[in-house]
Amino acid sequence: MSGVRHFLLALQFFTRIPVTGRLAQWVGYSPAMLRASAAHFPAVGWVVGAIGALALAGALALWPPLVAAVLCTVVTVLVTGAFHEDGLADVADGLGGASTRERALEIMKDSRIGAFGAIAVVLALGLKFALLAALAGQGAFVVCAALLAAHVLSRLAPLAVMRASPYVGGEGGKSKPMADAVSGASVAVAVGWSLPAAALLVVVGGVVNGVAALLAAAGVAVFMVRLLRRRLGGFTGDGLGATQQLSELAIYLALAARL
Repeated sequence: MSGVRHFLLALQFFTRIPVTGRLAQWVGYSPAMLRASAAHFPAVGWVVGAIGALALAGALALWPPLVAAVLCTVVTVLVTGAFHEDGLADVADGLGGASTRERALEIMKDSRIGAFGAIAVVLALGLKFALLAALAGQGAFVVCAALLAAHVLSRLAPLAVMRASPYVGGEGGKSKPMADAVSGASVAVAVGWSLPAAALLVVVGGVVNGVAALLAAAGVAVFMVRLLRRRLGGFTGDGLGATQQLSELAIYLALAARL
């Protein structure tokens, strides 16, 4: 039952889905448990992605693809509390507005959004709307399945960043309990959650585009590991959020490409 508790803790930490009352008491909390919950990040993607896919399918039945893409994204942002989008904005502000590691970390801890962050979020959301609308041209099943798989696999990428980098977010960071290295067992569980999503990508995108999407998500993880280590010395919680957002976009880009 520890796996169920770790999954529910991850769901509570990374979404606005309520885990309250006696259920919350049963789940419990400790830094060690939160660290173990990292294995279930992709499982949270199954939940968020399923909600988003249902919203997208319903919206496509009533409105044009672009409107449906916007409404679907609104739903997923509400479910996650813009947790990952906020990380993307903070990373863009920190890395775009500072030349030193110390100043970048200081900017990333500031709750205010700057020009770099605003631009990054606007461009990311605009690209997401356009890509989902483009994929909808291939059919409702294709775009909904792509959305579901992307939400799962984009949450495996941050785990790779955590595995390959030290934590540098400071004592007050939300990801501080995950400062210790992610275990190989946690990675194995996360990969297990992700394998059906990888197969789904190949089904909806074909072998070429499906494999390209997987490689694109892996490429983002490698890029973020190198970028965060070079600029900050390691990862922060915001860096993980940015990795999720960029990985999701990379998957849509590969699926929508004329390969």
